[in-house]
Parts: sequence; structure tokens; C-alpha cells
Amino acid sequence: SVLHVTIDRPEVLNALNPAAQFELAEVFDALDEDDRLNIATITGEGDRAFCVGTDLKERARTGRDRIPDTGFAGLTQRFNLNKPVIALVNGDAIGGGLEIVLACDLAIAVATARFGLPEPKVGLVASGGLHRLTRQIPMKAALEVALTAKLFDAETAQGMGLINQVVPRQTFQLEIDKLLDQLMECAPLSLRATKQMMFSGLEASTLKGAYQAKYPLYDRILQSEDAREGNLAFVEKRKPVWRGR
Repeated sequence: SVLHVTIDRPEVLNALNPAAQFELAEVFDALDEDDRLNIATITGEGDRAFCVGTDLKERARTGRDRIPDTGFAGLTQRFNLNKPVIALVNGDAIGGGLEIVLACDLAIAVATARFGLPEPKVGLVASGGLHRLTRQIPMKAALEVALTAKLFDAETAQGMGLINQVVPRQTFQLEIDKLLDQLMECAPLSLRATKQMMFSGLEASTLKGAYQAKYPLYDRILQSEDAREGNLAFVEKRKPVWRGR
């Protein structure tokens, strides 16, 4: 039930060219459409980089960018995906790489990973990443990241709230497995409804409005087999068997 996605361009530190962009978009389309898939992870190949953003050599050669309608990596402008996506930051997450992390719901990073939005240093702007940045961390911290264009370490990223965990590389896979086990103990429909309610609720102008809004996935779980199974398993003091329906 877990889709594992790897950016496999280590020769360019997992920078994305147009072909990779559209391939990732297809992968996340499949995640959204396949009810057998409940969670996704995304990481980079190798131990140097998660993703360092756009392949600038490719851009210089063609003179333009091509990205899917769903944004950088087919993910950053995908606003209706209710399944959790976890960034497994195996190395540097720079530029568009940090934008991917910002678009994920949870993030674990190795201690040696670096983060940053260096676009101003090459005459560019982090575009959509700036909007996520200001919604996820305090404004002064967001402005420091965006205006100085400097790189910062994983511990600093965790302190800002950009990532959840920093772990030694030798225990990286162990911590990933532990997190996935925790998520898979939960009913798949409950995870989707939770994500939908949290993000949709933020779009309401008031707390009262968020409470009064309609959340289709919440209504669905109330009538689901998994909700009945959860109650029964609790009474019978056993682990529930989730069916995603």
C-alpha cells in the first residue's frame, strides 16, 4: 500500500529535467487514482542529494522550462491529493528540492542534508515555494531563507519546522520503517480524511467557518467498514484489519 518514488539522476544530483518532471507527474497521478495505494514516499538516488532543483544545464541548452500543471516534480501544485506523502531527505534539498519537501506532509532527513532556496543567486525566484514557505514557518524565518539564498543544515531546518526528524544516516532506514509502521496502523480512509480536513479547514476565513465546512471524506468514513472494524477491534482487544472501505 506504500508507493516508493526515487528520483534517479544522481549524475546531476537528482536535478529535474522536463522528462523527469512529467514522469513524476504521472507517478503522482497514479497514486491519486489507485485505491490500493495509501501512502507515498519520495527520495533521491545516492547519498549526496535528495534533489537540487531544476537541471540548469538543460535549461541553458533549451532556453525554457517545461513543468506539468501539477507543479514542480508533479507535486508542488497538486492541491487535491489526500494521501500522505513523506519526503525522505537523503541529501541536499536545494531550490526545487526544498519545494518538494515543502509540498510533502512529513519529512525525515539525514543529518548531513542541506537546505536552501538559492534561486536569487542565479537571477531567479523560488516562485511557488515561497508561498508554501510563508505558510509553514514564521515570516522572519521565511524571509531569511528566501532573501539570503544561503544553505542551512538539517538541524536548523528542523528548528524552523521544515522537517520532522533529523537522524544519522546509519539509522535512516530504521526511522523510515518506524514512521511507515505508525501510519499503517491507522485506517487509510482516516488518514485521507484527516489530511483533507486540515488543509481544507485552513482555507476557511474563521475557525467557525472551518468547523461548519463540508468534508466529503469525513462523511464517508462515518459510514465505512473500517469505522465499524475499528470499534469492534477495540472492544475485542485486537488489532484492526483495515480494508480501505
